[in-house]
Amino acid sequence: MVLFKRKPVQYASKSPLRDDHDVWVIEETDEVFGSYEEYLQRMDFYKQKWFTCEVTGHSNQSFFEALHSEMEASDEVNDAFPDPLREPILRKVQFSTISRIDNLVDHIFEEFRQDFFPGEIVTIVLNNDRLNGIVREKSKFPELVGPEGRVQRPAFARYFVSLTERPAEEALVDDTHLVRDRKTFTKQMLRSFLKNTVVRESWSGAPWTVKPRIADEYGINSEIPPHLRYDHQVAQRKANLGVKKGEYDGVFNMNFYSPHSKLPELKPKSHKAKSSQDTARSKHEQFLEYQRVLASNPAFSIGRDVPPATEAQYIQFVNSHPGFHSIAAKNVPRPPPPPPVKYPIEDLEVPPVRDGTHRPALKYLSQDIPHPSQSSGAVDNGILMESVGSLLETWDTLNVYCEVFRLDSFTLDDYIQALELTSEDVQCELLVEIHCAILKKLVNDENDRNGQPQVLLPAAIQEDSEEDASTNDSSSRPTPTPEPQAKTPGRTTRSSLTKSEVVNSKMPTGSEIKLHRAAEIDQCVRGYDWKTRLRKRDFRNARWIVIVVGLLNLLSANPRLRKECDHVLTRLAPLDKEATEATAISEYGSLDINLRIKILQILCMLSLETNAIRSYMEDCTLQMTEYRKERVEQQRARKAALEELRLLHEEQKALQPDNTSPVPELEELEDLKMDEADEYEDTIMDDEDEPPHQGRSLRRATDRAQERKRRQEQERDRKEKAEAEKAKRPSKQAKQLEKVLKKIEEAKDKIKECEEEMLTIENDLREADCPRTRVLGKDRFWNRYYWFERNAMPYAGLPDSSTADAGYANGCLWVQGPDDMERCGFIELSEAENDQYRRAFQMSVPDRKMIEEGPTHVFHARQWGYYDDPDQLDALIGWLDVRGVRETKLRKELQSQREKITTYMSKRKEYLASNEDKKPESGELATRVSTRTKTYVDPAGYRCLAWRNMTALDELGHIHSEPVRAQKKQANKPAKKAIEDEPRQTRASNRTSKPPTRQGTRYSFS
Repeated sequence: MVLFKRKPVQYASKSPLRDDHDVWVIEETDEVFGSYEEYLQRMDFYKQKWFTCEVTGHSNQSFFEALHSEMEASDEVNDAFPDPLREPILRKVQFSTISRIDNLVDHIFEEFRQDFFPGEIVTIVLNNDRLNGIVREKSKFPELVGPEGRVQRPAFARYFVSLTERPAEEALVDDTHLVRDRKTFTKQMLRSFLKNTVVRESWSGAPWTVKPRIADEYGINSEIPPHLRYDHQVAQRKANLGVKKGEYDGVFNMNFYSPHSKLPELKPKSHKAKSSQDTARSKHEQFLEYQRVLASNPAFSIGRDVPPATEAQYIQFVNSHPGFHSIAAKNVPRPPPPPPVKYPIEDLEVPPVRDGTHRPALKYLSQDIPHPSQSSGAVDNGILMESVGSLLETWDTLNVYCEVFRLDSFTLDDYIQALELTSEDVQCELLVEIHCAILKKLVNDENDRNGQPQVLLPAAIQEDSEEDASTNDSSSRPTPTPEPQAKTPGRTTRSSLTKSEVVNSKMPTGSEIKLHRAAEIDQCVRGYDWKTRLRKRDFRNARWIVIVVGLLNLLSANPRLRKECDHVLTRLAPLDKEATEATAISEYGSLDINLRIKILQILCMLSLETNAIRSYMEDCTLQMTEYRKERVEQQRARKAALEELRLLHEEQKALQPDNTSPVPELEELEDLKMDEADEYEDTIMDDEDEPPHQGRSLRRATDRAQERKRRQEQERDRKEKAEAEKAKRPSKQAKQLEKVLKKIEEAKDKIKECEEEMLTIENDLREADCPRTRVLGKDRFWNRYYWFERNAMPYAGLPDSSTADAGYANGCLWVQGPDDMERCGFIELSEAENDQYRRAFQMSVPDRKMIEEGPTHVFHARQWGYYDDPDQLDALIGWLDVRGVRETKLRKELQSQREKITTYMSKRKEYLASNEDKKPESGELATRVSTRTKTYVDPAGYRCLAWRNMTALDELGHIHSEPVRAQKKQANKPAKKAIEDEPRQTRASNRTSKPPTRQGTRYSFS
């Protein structure tokens, strides 16, 4: 039957119809409607995608699709399932109370797996010979139990099997020598058969029943026993709830000889002090209860005509007998105990642990920490707290998309050190290559699509840039604001809003103040603006800085970027210096590290809009789909191998029973019998060979006796050697056991291979997951925890990177404060909510945050801290409370990633310590090598100077900051296409060729 909300569909009841009216019929359900509206409503209901096929379990189908699927599946099950097994299984399932279908399938499968029935096709296994046959007759023998309760003989069955290959012969075998074809009786087939033949009502404890049509076909009784019916279950449940041990029903029966007599339940005396009013009220209630008991049971009277006591007499009696306990009235309900708390719950609702423990102290990368009284633990790098998030964002973007940018991966510490270098004489290749690689993705080469920009740039200021440069200072003078012209109202589109936003940004607001000379520096060479420079890839001698100045000047037309761009350009193109290329290059050499981070953040945000990055993300998404398919295949192969291993273990148990060990008593008995037989044979032989003694011995009698004895010894030796060789020769059972053990080892190797392959696929999925940066979790105060190596990059960076010997990429666990919505909604509560929280836990949420986080805090999303020590990570895991929802998930993630996080934390420490040892001592000058153009500093004191862009050298033949080298033409060698035109290779489409460089590769970073 088709299911709707896990219940069979109830067909519409037939309404009375008249012969002269039109009717509408649904043929699939035989429903008849006298109204076309009712017919349409029912058809609309049937066409909705919310029905489920009962046999296959497929959901999200219309009624007719589910009905068709059910009919096809039923036919397949009826054709495939063995006929001899149907009736025994249905009789076994009838009225079964196993609620879950999975448990029912497991129970039936285990019971019928080694049980065979007449008419069933089986295979006989005898001495490694396999014969096909049909069960003709079956005989079952019960188990025999001794007087002491021990099973002397287990139950078994014997079968007469007609051999199909030998029509005139039959075999008498037991169930240990019979097997079925694996495809004829499986759990999946049994599950489909049961779903097609049995049903169960929706109430708890309902039995399984065979469908009436099938029950009539096989003659199965369909009458449900009384104790399994719904009304009996309801009555039993009510009876269980009504009968309470020691409940007092208001009748005080004094007939102690009655079988129904029951003493009242007495309350113990309370130890709490009561007021006089409460005491009087309690005594009055007790007196009324006493009157009800006396009136309801005449047997309470002792036979004398004594007038009933008044309330004053009753109270006087109670006061004069302190040991008299009050009777508990039935109508006074007891307050129910509070339900136990089921953890995990909301983290801030967990009672605080007041043992003085707090979260391990954070370290800060910046000097402007949230609490100036605490030391940040960082060197004086000049990084502000507001720039830490941008720093991590740009580092993560450049390492995740390093294949698109054609950059070698680099560590976070080298990245920070490269940003710190402010010398004009020292050219850091890492810093230069990062800027040049990003800029090359924004605008194509002049030979590629005419150098078209790959991002959407503000076009208004770009067209007027030459005019602004020619007028120089004219833009600084105030100009009157033109009056807006009346415009016919029309439909507003997204493009029209963008154009109006640009126009409004260009309209002066009264008096416009000139902040920088970026436009003049961009046009210092007429007709050679930043876009032309970028098309020609003119990056030499730090002229990429001029391109950055021109690009930022163009982006300042965007209202959202105007403030940041103007702030950077006032330092790169100041008003008090000449508008030349040398000015911009010189100013960048001494530029603050926070402004350098801001420049890279703007460039990275632009690069994410290019087709190269978007195509890369789409390719990674497709590649992840292929990986997931391969993972499913490996999981299926592993499941099949586990099932095979289980069967092999059962076969091993059958070949190695517990009673196969030799019995010493039986061996000694056999030895005695053999010795007696040998002595008897020797006696017979002696009697036959020796003639009777007639006094005087014959000639050579002694020689004949010695010869006979020698032959007997030779015969005994021959028999002993034969027995020894027979003992050494393995039996058939031992050979079969050896084969089974060999297959078990092969199955284990296959399972191990599948698990290793699944781990590799999981690692490939992790490295291909580039669209977003995943968070490990949140703690009770909504702080976010990041481990950036977790997704979209190898744990230690690219293995062929120039700095791969560092052995890590980031090496820190980063903590970000809560965002504004979480902070205002869960931490900074209103006064009333704080008072309520304070009444529950004797502190407010901000007070709890200050106490439980210890001396270091992050208060909002623009503040960051980190952990770089394995001991701190262990302390953090121990601080997290498993009773909270968020911290339970965070603790689980940290525990699963703990080994890798601590490994790369340790490698980071080793790398930084080794570089500290290589730094020149105080007073010792670093070795410098002078050339015509540059001055190189010895990389021993600066880690970032050891970085080389080997990826660009291998793929392009030169680094990004150098011009294209002239290459000799080689015959029959196609030119290398740009990365934008190359389709990304996936593991599924690249099985025979070279695998992708990083995503999908199988590196071992252990």
